[in-house]
Amino acid sequence: MKNVVFLSPNFPENYWNFCRELKNNGLRVLGIGDCPYDNLRQELKDSLDEYYKVSSLENYDEVYKAVAFFISKYGRIDWLESNNEYWLERDAHLRTDFNINSGFHDEDIPRIKYKSKMKEYYAKAGIPAARYHLVQEWDDTKAFVDMVGYPVVVKPDNGVGASNTFKINNDTELGRFFQLRYENHDTTQYIMEEFVRAEVNSYDAIINSQGEPIFETGNVTPMSIMDIVNQGDNSVFYILKDLPEETRRAGRAAIKAFGVKSRFVHFEFFRLTDDMEGLGKKGDIIGLEVNMRPCGGFTPDMINFAHSTNVYKIWADMIAYDSTLKSTGPDYYCIFSGRRNGKNFKLSHDELLAKYGSAIKMHCPIPDALAEAMANYMYLATFSTKEELDQFFSDSVAVW
Repeated sequence: MKNVVFLSPNFPENYWNFCRELKNNGLRVLGIGDCPYDNLRQELKDSLDEYYKVSSLENYDEVYKAVAFFISKYGRIDWLESNNEYWLERDAHLRTDFNINSGFHDEDIPRIKYKSKMKEYYAKAGIPAARYHLVQEWDDTKAFVDMVGYPVVVKPDNGVGASNTFKINNDTELGRFFQLRYENHDTTQYIMEEFVRAEVNSYDAIINSQGEPIFETGNVTPMSIMDIVNQGDNSVFYILKDLPEETRRAGRAAIKAFGVKSRFVHFEFFRLTDDMEGLGKKGDIIGLEVNMRPCGGFTPDMINFAHSTNVYKIWADMIAYDSTLKSTGPDYYCIFSGRRNGKNFKLSHDELLAKYGSAIKMHCPIPDALAEAMANYMYLATFSTKEELDQFFSDSVAVW
């Protein structure tokens, strides 16, 4: 029997589904988390063969001892995963220390976590990317700005989501950025990139041990996550009914360039909304960043709704069998609409549910840890046409 350690199986809250499908495939599922066992939802308890509570997942020594305990009791660990961006480096370090062959190890982290390192692998894939500069001091940074022009985007080279991401429009704002760094003794390595006029298109796939996709889809984020975070706005993205062929080609090329095997991935690309000198024509695909885990939050559920399937099952099949027989279709658009607290919406919650009925597949509050980028309350809904999707979003966020 294969032994699978799943780190933080209780967060995001829907990730218990990964554990359930692993157990349904006959694997031994061993959880490590900082949530008391009695506070775990029953479905997760039923999906775990054993759970080891640590006081904090940030404490590497405790997590190390948990894995060592499982090895002493059950033997060699075959897989260790969290499927969570925040713990990717922790996962890799544990695999390295315990010689767990599946997944990334310490030496792989730079190319999959540092945005500057990703650029060279996009180049290997033949995918253009925005020009960039690793921020040091004013003079070298200003020289880069003079070359590419304002606006520019600044973000941590090794960061999660849109946290500490800024659009800088002029010298005054650039000076303020440097001032805040010095005042806050901020030693973060920032990357600065030319601003790309585009919407974000993703390639989401489950990859087998040969680097081949056994499931593929994609989503579109028409609004900037950076703006949603910085402006406290509502949020929206949607799973595509059909994956565009150019996105599929770019995703598969990136899979090969980055050497991805046996993973659920979320690769982000820009699709240009204007011609941009040095990058491409309107509609072209440009590299943004790679994420070696599923798209966050409730996106796996959205994918299931969009394609009438179960990606939790497909992922577990990849681990157990290196393939899947799980079917997909019929296909729909599935939209995530996130409402921000404090807004006077034209349609109340009950009115929105009444108007759209069975099209709304799920709705619930968004956990505080995700609310910054995703708003405070979410609705997931499916539609056969893009026009229906657009109308739903308009109705869901319209304010007086």
